[in-house]
Amino acid sequence: MTWNELENACKACTKCALYETRRNCVVGVGNREAEIMFVGEGPGEQEDATGEPFVGRGGKLLDDMLEIIDLSRNTNIYIANIVKCRPPQNRDPLNSEQDACIDWLREQFRLIRPKIVVCLGRIAANVMIGGDFKITRDHGKWYDKDGVQFTALYHPAALLRDPNRKPDTFVDLKNLQRKIGEICERTY
Repeated sequence: MTWNELENACKACTKCALYETRRNCVVGVGNREAEIMFVGEGPGEQEDATGEPFVGRGGKLLDDMLEIIDLSRNTNIYIANIVKCRPPQNRDPLNSEQDACIDWLREQFRLIRPKIVVCLGRIAANVMIGGDFKITRDHGKWYDKDGVQFTALYHPAALLRDPNRKPDTFVDLKNLQRKIGEICERTY
């Protein structure tokens, strides 16, 4: 499958009920040849309106976080979500919705072939790293899955709600920067 085929198929998807209320299918944004992929849980209201992941206050914070370690959604990373359509009232995506949508993320993963995957928040980490993952306990830890390095950061929305977690996230970002320096060849 090509990128264009993937995007067209996502936009036409009716695998779960989320398609009935979406304004836009939010496939992803960034460098399609990136060595690093960031994965969130799903689009919110502003993402649904614009068709781009992580916009608004949370997106601005994510961009600021990325800038600290010389990353940018426009140049050297790719950002996607577990589900591509907004859950009503920004609720957590249901397991059935995640299951219906996960093949789109797998196809993005296959096309990009990242060396590092950064899960943004608990839900993305549970899906990508494992169901027993606890963000408060396991953020910043590294997991090797078939040669791909996985880690998780607090979701930007969680940091907006609880700024006391920002120092931990700064440490996690600097560890991510070190890991990029160790295993990525084209990111910096």
